[in-house]
Amino acid sequence: MGIAKQGAATWKSDLVLALIAALVGLAFNAAMGFSGLTDAGGDNDSLLQLVEVRDLLDGQGWFDMHQYRMGLEGGFVMHWSRLLDAPLAAGMAGLAWLTGSMPLAEKVVQVAWPSLLFFGTLFSIARAARSFAGAGAVLPAIVIGGTALHFIGIYDPGALDHHNVQLMLTIASLALLLEAPARPGAALFSGICAALTIAIGMESAPYAATLGACVALLFVADSTGERTIARDFGLGFAGISALVFFATVQPSTWGVAQCDAFSVAQFAVAAIAGTGLALIASFDAAVRDRRRRLLSLAALGVLLGVVVAVLFPQCLAAPYANLDPRLKELWLDHIDEAQSLVTLLIHEPARVFARYATPLVAIILMVLRLLRGGWRRQDSLVAALLVIAFTVGAWEVRATTFSIAFAVIPLSAWVAKWRARAEANASLGMGLRLAVVWLVSVNPVWTGAAAATSLAFDKDAAAAPDANADPSCRKQSSFEPLGRMPDTTVLAISNLGSPILAYTGHRVFAGPYHRNVAGNLAALDALLGSADEAHKIVESHHVGLVAICRGNAESLILTEKAPRGFLAGLFDGSVPDWLEPVAETKGDPVELYRVKNGG
Repeated sequence: MGIAKQGAATWKSDLVLALIAALVGLAFNAAMGFSGLTDAGGDNDSLLQLVEVRDLLDGQGWFDMHQYRMGLEGGFVMHWSRLLDAPLAAGMAGLAWLTGSMPLAEKVVQVAWPSLLFFGTLFSIARAARSFAGAGAVLPAIVIGGTALHFIGIYDPGALDHHNVQLMLTIASLALLLEAPARPGAALFSGICAALTIAIGMESAPYAATLGACVALLFVADSTGERTIARDFGLGFAGISALVFFATVQPSTWGVAQCDAFSVAQFAVAAIAGTGLALIASFDAAVRDRRRRLLSLAALGVLLGVVVAVLFPQCLAAPYANLDPRLKELWLDHIDEAQSLVTLLIHEPARVFARYATPLVAIILMVLRLLRGGWRRQDSLVAALLVIAFTVGAWEVRATTFSIAFAVIPLSAWVAKWRARAEANASLGMGLRLAVVWLVSVNPVWTGAAAATSLAFDKDAAAAPDANADPSCRKQSSFEPLGRMPDTTVLAISNLGSPILAYTGHRVFAGPYHRNVAGNLAALDALLGSADEAHKIVESHHVGLVAICRGNAESLILTEKAPRGFLAGLFDGSVPDWLEPVAETKGDPVELYRVKNGG
């Protein structure tokens, strides 16, 4: 009873600390006027997520994942999951019923949803830190994690896309596994969280796979302590995968494999892996000794490999292997979150410190822990996730969000150790050492130092405009003139696609999504080709308006690619006779041209 009461007390304590941190973040955003609601900061995914939820509320079918207002006529099928649409739509519908205003309901959900996820993520980080290094690590984890995640921006008001949900679920899965030896049933919920994060988006597959592999290897090493954990994790992983598959995949497409979305391919792997792990852990004959456990799990691994290689070989290719070369050159290679560590080292070395410093420090701490001996199951789980996330982050910078979050756990343990030393020896030297440990562990410190260094040593670059950060075509107010015009198809760069859909009733060709191949190519053909070639495309697809943004990075890339093309001509003031400028938008961030007799 005493242990149960103590456990309940620690949960309450961690909840309170996470709640305080979340409220501080909410207050900070409120002081900034919830700017993310009127300036998405280039977050196209969150804007399109909002559009997708609106479409669902307006009656689009649960299984119908078409985005009808983007692409060529008929739209294209998005690869996102209804698992995220459902709670957002429910929240908006409920608040609209209470307030009588859907616009107000949308604003409330845009603020409340990221704040709740921020709270949930911090709570899971606190629980993981407590399991990893004791009560003394909880406060450092809240401070280090809270500051890092707040300034990364994935929990800002308006952040509705799937990355914050996936991070929360992954951290929750880790925290539950760390607690599993002392908390019956925790492994079951860990498996559920791991499966859900994959179902929402395939970006988190490496981390779910790492968690599953760790569970299996720990089971091989220690059947007595890990057998129940392996069984429960497998059951949770397989069970929720089945539920998600039947709830979100249309019956007519149950046999269709989609490598970028949860489909029969992911379901088959999850069901076989989870069920197989649970069965192996349940039979005494398979767990009698370490050799049998290893052979049983190796056989399961071979079975999974054969299933993927024979039934879903297309999913073994690189994610964008079949992308049109023009889209790769003019779109994918310039996506900020898809840049590699090598690219950043060459072009933006300051960002390397902001994104890779604290994870690297955490990895060094884990290596030192390994060299000192006394390696524990907690160390294996945290180290494996941290190394995998760092490796994926070296390939694509977007993964550093996960590595920064995982790094909080060993960093908080480091701070806790030095805090204990400082309490035992309250000297000036010890206090200075503790201050240095704090500063090294807090990610925004590295971000600020890197920015200051960049300003000091590269003044010319600092003075030059950063096209990627240009705010001119991101604000909702920039699209108000377009929103007042009769609905039609708008020809624009892909970076304007999601804002146009979110802020107006128009449709567009282009949007920064790999499945929208035909629409993106049509936009490129029009913008890069001659005015006559653009006119043919405009006429054949009944385009009514052309929208341009001079400061956007994509506009600059396209005009450099085709300096004599249609878009470059508009920038130079060469307007073909089949277009007429919309006078009231001259000089605005988003300039509009009306197609004569178009639409």
